[in-house]
Amino acid sequence: MSKADNPFRYFHSSPDIIRMVVMLYVRYPLSLRNVEDLLFERGYDICHETVRLWWNRFGPMFAADIRRQRVNRMCGFRQWRWHLDEMYVKLNGEMVYLWRAVDHEGEVPESFVTKKRDKSAALAFMKKALKRHGKAEKIVTDGLRSYPAAMKDLGNEDRREMGRWLNNRAENSHLPFRRRERAMQRFRRMKSLQKFASVHASLHNHFNSERHLIDRQTFKARRSAALAEWRNLAA
Repeated sequence: MSKADNPFRYFHSSPDIIRMVVMLYVRYPLSLRNVEDLLFERGYDICHETVRLWWNRFGPMFAADIRRQRVNRMCGFRQWRWHLDEMYVKLNGEMVYLWRAVDHEGEVPESFVTKKRDKSAALAFMKKALKRHGKAEKIVTDGLRSYPAAMKDLGNEDRREMGRWLNNRAENSHLPFRRRERAMQRFRRMKSLQKFASVHASLHNHFNSERHLIDRQTFKARRSAALAEWRNLAA
C-alpha cells in the first residue's frame, strides 16, 4: 500500500489502536467515555471525542471491507434463506423503522431505515438487499401486509414463508442492537442510525462464531481467525 492509499496517514496513533477503539465501541454496549476509561487503564490517553471521530471515519470503511469479503465468499452459494423483520427506533420522539434481513446463519446482510412501514418502504428495502446479495431460496416474514405486496411486484411471492415461530431468528437478532442502542442513549438522526446499523451489523457478523453450537476448541480457532482478519483490515 502506497502512502497516498494509507487511510491512517494523517493520524499519529497506531492503526492497531484505532482498530481496537472501533471494535470496542461498535461491538460492545459501551459509551464513548467507557471506551476512553478502558483505554486509559491500558495506558492510552485518548479523548472520548477522538473515539467518536475514529468510529465515524473508520467504522464504515471496516464494515465495507467485511461486507465485500463475505459477498465474495458467498457469491457461489445460492441456498440463502432470509428472515425479514422490522423494528421501531425512536429519533427525538419520532418513530422510524429499521428493516433488517437475517440469513440462515443468523448474520445480518442488510439494514435499511425508513419513516414508514408501507409497501414502498418494503420494496425499497428488498430491492437493495437483492441487488447486493442476490436471490434467496426462501424468504421468511411476519404477517405485515407490506411484504407480500412488495414481493408480488418483485415476482418472488412464491418464495415467501410465514409462520408463528418461523421468524424467531430475526426477532432474536434484534437483541444485540437493542443493547447497543441503550448504551448510546438512542439516536438523533436517521443518517446516523443508518450508518451505525450498517457498521454494527457487519462487525456483529464478523465476530459471530455461534459459540453455543460448537465445542470450545472450534470456538477458540474461529475467534482467533476473526481477530486476525480484523487486524488486517485496511492494512
